[in-house]
Amino acid sequence: MHDKYDVLIIGGGPGGYVAAIRAGQLGLRTVLVEKQHLGGICLNWGCIPTKALLHGAEVAHTITHASQLGISVGEVNVDLQKLVQFSRTVSQQLTAGVAYLLKKNGVRVIDGTARLRGKGQITVEDARGEARDYRADHVILATGARPRALPGIAPDGEHIWTYFEALRPKLLPKSLLIIGSGAIGRRVRQPL
Repeated sequence: MHDKYDVLIIGGGPGGYVAAIRAGQLGLRTVLVEKQHLGGICLNWGCIPTKALLHGAEVAHTITHASQLGISVGEVNVDLQKLVQFSRTVSQQLTAGVAYLLKKNGVRVIDGTARLRGKGQITVEDARGEARDYRADHVILATGARPRALPGIAPDGEHIWTYFEALRPKLLPKSLLIIGSGAIGRRVRQPL
């Protein structure tokens, strides 16, 4: 494998994978480095899974109120774990689609953490801790979003959640305070 590319993209979210696909379509020798999951926060934990969960909540709400339309149905039970699994499956299918488009357009994908070392010089460390150097004429930084903790309010995964826990709850909390009004926070609160 050559370690010299026309374009090296750090980050496989919507900004990164779209840039990589386009560079590949233009015939540029392209590599994309992603340390977690292709598709980024939106595809894996944000926009897509929240819409899938919201859809389940809307269906349950519609069935619950079907009697107003003259439709009789039994008690509605929501299996939270199946609903969460549905949202995960939708995300996985779309992530596989992104991987297919990257491959189809000749983009090499490397799982690892990239570090800029100088102009056009990048070191990528894989999950095993092995590092390899790459060179590129153009580097695109598309590292995406991360949850931000407020001073004195550190996420613990139990009482204080980030979007990650909110989209994979084991049980629904009796009450929930959402701090922030980003896309994920707005969608999480919709069915409440």
